[in-house]
Amino acid sequence: MHKAETASLDHIDGGTPMGGNLLSTGEGATFRVWAPAAREVNIFWDFAPTDQGRWTNKQTARLQPADGGFWAGFIPGLTAGERYMYDVVGPEGGTRGLKRDPYARDLTDTPMWPECQCLLVDPQAFPWHDQGFRPPPFHELIIYQLHIGVWDIPPGRNNGTFLDVVEKLPYLQRLGINAIQPLPVVEFSGMFSLGYNGVDYFSPETDYGVRDTDPALAAYLASINQKLLAINPDFKPYRPEDIQGTANQLKVLIDLCHVHGIAVLLDVVYNHAGGDFGDKSIYFFDRRPDNDLNNSLYFTNQGWAGGLVFAYWNNHVRQFLIDNAKFYLTEYHCDGFRYDEVSVIKNEGGAHGGRFCQDITDTCRFLKPEAIHIAECWPVQEFIVRSTAQNGAGFDAAQNDGLRDAIRNAIDQAAHGQTAFVDLEGIAREIATPVLNDKWRAVQCTENHDIVRAGRDRRIPKIADGSDSRSWYARSRSRVALGLTLTAAGIPHLFMGQEFLEDKQWSDQPNSAYQLWWEGLHQGSKPMVDFLRFTRELISVRKRLQGLRGSGINLFHVHNRNRVLAFHRWVPGQGHDVVIVASLNEATYFNYAIGLPLSGYWQEAFNSDVYDNWVNPGRVGNGGGIEATGGGMHGLAASAQITIPANGILIFTR
Repeated sequence: MHKAETASLDHIDGGTPMGGNLLSTGEGATFRVWAPAAREVNIFWDFAPTDQGRWTNKQTARLQPADGGFWAGFIPGLTAGERYMYDVVGPEGGTRGLKRDPYARDLTDTPMWPECQCLLVDPQAFPWHDQGFRPPPFHELIIYQLHIGVWDIPPGRNNGTFLDVVEKLPYLQRLGINAIQPLPVVEFSGMFSLGYNGVDYFSPETDYGVRDTDPALAAYLASINQKLLAINPDFKPYRPEDIQGTANQLKVLIDLCHVHGIAVLLDVVYNHAGGDFGDKSIYFFDRRPDNDLNNSLYFTNQGWAGGLVFAYWNNHVRQFLIDNAKFYLTEYHCDGFRYDEVSVIKNEGGAHGGRFCQDITDTCRFLKPEAIHIAECWPVQEFIVRSTAQNGAGFDAAQNDGLRDAIRNAIDQAAHGQTAFVDLEGIAREIATPVLNDKWRAVQCTENHDIVRAGRDRRIPKIADGSDSRSWYARSRSRVALGLTLTAAGIPHLFMGQEFLEDKQWSDQPNSAYQLWWEGLHQGSKPMVDFLRFTRELISVRKRLQGLRGSGINLFHVHNRNRVLAFHRWVPGQGHDVVIVASLNEATYFNYAIGLPLSGYWQEAFNSDVYDNWVNPGRVGNGGGIEATGGGMHGLAASAQITIPANGILIFTR
């Protein structure tokens, strides 16, 4: 190792960004790191492998201290792809050792995760193709949640990658969703994880990347360019270097999503980090004595989900997290975030946690107003989606459990037979999300990663018929459940596999017992193919009918004994009236009297019964429409006699 010299302060000023950053002039790189208790911080680079399989550096320079506990320096001659690490010398009683850059844009893909180094990345080098893309308005989003590592695992591989998701973007485009929400994608320890134990917040998970040395990378490149040029022949194809490195591959995924008209919402974990931090992580970054967890710089001594809660009282910690959100909005072009367990930030962080929520939502909204901010916060409360100007937390939407639990409960009760009690009034109470003033702000689902994870609750087809998740009972009740999710007021959210009647719980481990059964779909399993058609066409109807995206909603009829409910959707001030009628009765109703907002002809825009054994030869319905010639009923101006198929959902429109 060369003797350490002091790095110069050339190109260093008050605006020098955190982490390692290449100069646009190509002269080298600046480094800036926060380590207030450290006695010395060095930058190590020019790493090479040793005979023992580890890595050692050939070049060293000492960073210079600056006000506020920062250290900085300029190293000439560095270029993209250079490996580097910090060498941090702690205070008296502390320790000395290597640390990864908390702001590192990418990490080496060594199989030995603790031995990985940071990589210098040129953020200007990636060739984006998404200049014309704009995410849908918030109230028009249809979100599809997936786990990168297990959504679709190619034969012969341990887990899925960002590029494997790219391979299936035409499938998602045909499905009709307009946003994907991957589970957290930042670097975590180990190969398999839900992602909520992240440690390196600016670096994508290396196991979600295809290594530069993998021969398969060339095939991925050819396939990606084929998809790119199919959308627009004038696009410039990616070069091999454009898809090398995990960071570039995540950018390829986001770029291609945008080209296919799909927004990308990242799942961020700002309530805690880690589980297994490792000595080279941000845990005890400035090497203070480790007898007090509050000395770990970024964290408090409060544990959560196996990790530690961030120290929101510290301005630098809050800024680190805000910088992270800004980074993904700008360098990665992402379209918003789902914030994990905001309730932990609020409860454990107190007033400081509340201010952090306001600061991050305000900053991101100023930076990219079209990006959505979705909070997971329990219990659901109006404060979370209230603007910061009104002293709220500033989020745009919130995950909602009220309608989710009510639908799952009703499906479970219906599965006990025709004589069982079914609480449709529970759905009636929750269909309009009573705790939120703006109804579109509720993110509605019946399945998500938490609920149907292995060892937890069942997926809807299993609830619908525990003895046979492919029976008519399972199929029809599952259609009602998803139908209510996609027609209720709010932002609908589907979980991977839900669109084709997946009945198995899921796991982040690549265990075949929990894998999505793509083979069944590809081999033409009739229940799966028909359910996928149902989902696609119902999504298409939602996108076509403005009333289903409006905020107006009135649940005007609910009858537990009949197992029927009906509600009216519309756009306030404009109309676009839609009426939804759902039944969990095992028998068809003929001449069922139902109220309607207006007299005259109503088109039957959707009938779920059509999709059972497509085209269902025994389907029942209303011949394409009904005439509302009856007098007022259910508090509405008109009424009609309609046919309601067993375990069915109907949509009528003007």
